[in-house]
Amino acid sequence: MAQIDAFFSMMQELGASDLHLSSGSQPIIRLHGILQRVKFKVLEHEELKQLLYEITPEPKIKEFEETGDVDFAYAVPGVSRYRVNFFLQSRGVAAAFRTIPEKVLSLDELNMPPVLKDFCKLPKGLVLVTGPTGSGKSTTLAAMVDYINTMRQEHILTIEDPIEFLHQPKNCLINQREVGRDTRSFNSALRGALREDPDVILVGEMRDLETIRLALEAAETGHLVFSTLHTISASKTVDRIIEVFPGDQQEQIRSALSESLRGIVAQTLFTRSDKPGRAAALEILVALPAVRNLIREKRTFQINSVIETGKNHGMQTLDDAIMELYDARKITAEDAYNKAIQKTRFKDLLPQPPSGIDD
Repeated sequence: MAQIDAFFSMMQELGASDLHLSSGSQPIIRLHGILQRVKFKVLEHEELKQLLYEITPEPKIKEFEETGDVDFAYAVPGVSRYRVNFFLQSRGVAAAFRTIPEKVLSLDELNMPPVLKDFCKLPKGLVLVTGPTGSGKSTTLAAMVDYINTMRQEHILTIEDPIEFLHQPKNCLINQREVGRDTRSFNSALRGALREDPDVILVGEMRDLETIRLALEAAETGHLVFSTLHTISASKTVDRIIEVFPGDQQEQIRSALSESLRGIVAQTLFTRSDKPGRAAALEILVALPAVRNLIREKRTFQINSVIETGKNHGMQTLDDAIMELYDARKITAEDAYNKAIQKTRFKDLLPQPPSGIDD
């Protein structure tokens, strides 16, 4: 048993989602969204480096020492799996560990809207789950993959860095590939995917222009493609994809995206006020013909209006989802206001409304 495993046992007992180890600091955990210091000594660079290297594969140590940061997955049998990131900072080495639950929760267990199941039934197209880091994107995507695995008889191919949730074949064949271990890059894996007869492709993250281009190509050629972006709303997601490309290519990408996009789920997590835990607010865009036209015609600023009028198609704005959580007394007025898009809607809910111009 590695020395560091004691921290992971503690995390499991407390229900913590993240562990931060940083040179010159005490260990810190994230519990229900809040950072809390652990009663432990301050860790210094050499001591922490030794602690971390005990669980690190040799190729990852080499990569870290060459580049200054590295990602991989680590498992403690009988405890949990973790997504790991090492990086260098001013005081020395640092590391962040994110808990990956061993059990993949279902869409029903996550209390997700029924439209997410509709996305999983699509024969082809691009479905994106977006949100800031730590917003639960991986958990939602894992639940969607599990639904497909249960309800369809097809080939699911995942390309991840690192592999997070481990899926066991049910009615589907599942092949999970890890970047750096099973394939050189997202791009090379996506190029190969088109020759591997998949029906469903999960791309862990659309990181750059080439990954986005290949994901769009896969969606256009008859595959159902799922991926993520670090964007906070549906309209910003569309803009981000297009703006990654040079100006002379944007018209072509705009057209391709309008044809292949099927849906966007923009997710934000809140610390619950009624009991320990987290609650998710989702903005949901269904790519109806009206949405496709807006993308083609460079009028993405009107997407929010389509979402507001598309409730009968399963669409909802982030602010409506936040208000629903607030009305159910699951989150505080302060959190609702801080994470809302249209803050004026939530301003009067605060005990002491802020003065001045709202963001």
